Amino acid sequence: MWLELQIFGFRALWSPYFLLFVIGLGVAYFLVTGPYRHKFGGTDKPTSKQQVMFYIAIFLLYVVKGAPIDLLSHIMLTAHMVQMAIYYLVFPILVIKGIPTWIWKKVIGAPIIKPLFNLLTKPLISLLLFNALFSIYHIPGIFDFAKSNPIAHTTISLVILAAAFIVWWPILSPIKEMDTMRPLVKIGYIFANGVLITPACVLIIFADHPLFAAYSQDGAWLQALALCVPGEVLEGISFSISGPEMFSPMSTVEDQQLGGIIMKIMQEITYGILLGRIFFKWFNQESLRVDPIPADIRN
Repeated sequence: MWLELQIFGFRALWSPYFLLFVIGLGVAYFLVTGPYRHKFGGTDKPTSKQQVMFYIAIFLLYVVKGAPIDLLSHIMLTAHMVQMAIYYLVFPILVIKGIPTWIWKKVIGAPIIKPLFNLLTKPLISLLLFNALFSIYHIPGIFDFAKSNPIAHTTISLVILAAAFIVWWPILSPIKEMDTMRPLVKIGYIFANGVLITPACVLIIFADHPLFAAYSQDGAWLQALALCVPGEVLEGISFSISGPEMFSPMSTVEDQQLGGIIMKIMQEITYGILLGRIFFKWFNQESLRVDPIPADIRN
């Protein structure tokens, strides 16, 4: 497969401009949270753990949006689902935990953002918002439209990403005043997330025919490729590429089913890790509590 992908060229495979953007994010984080933090009203530097989380986050951002996985996501639904799982489930968690609290307070406390953020991060709203947007995006007609229009593709991707940050905020908020959910409620919240995202995965897994034109029809597939392959390169090779199956050992339906399975598995792993973290933190806190001595024993 790797040799066949070389036909698309260096820019399509490695997205050098996006790499510069990601490096810029890393440099900005270092400067704003480090030597220049006092100019932005900052206090403490981020901990080593926070720095590691943020830099892992932007590394993963490049991996799924700039490295060959991004190109493969326009060829195979399996790669698309790996991309979605990391981009919407893992990346936001690492960013929320990696950015210092004082930055979050400044961003969320902005007059325009604060009332909207307070509304959207209400647990029921955040649950429905993210899972509805994710499911609607994978309706075949909408999915194919997003894959054929660069403006729609970028807009939809950023809107769902914003919803992903919002859905994680109620259980991961680094701002103590906003971390109001009890541990058992957080556990129920994560279970609800898992239930709501399941129908979209199930429909993809059990479909017995190709759902998305972007992975099965030559014209739609080439339009999708145009989102990440330079026009002059795609024009020069379009006559020699027959379709997605040229780059994959699987049929379109098999690729589609595997994509749905991978999305569900990665979602379960992510949610399971969060569940374990919340449960054991709550359990340890409860075990440290000392029950009062009964009155009859004191007497």
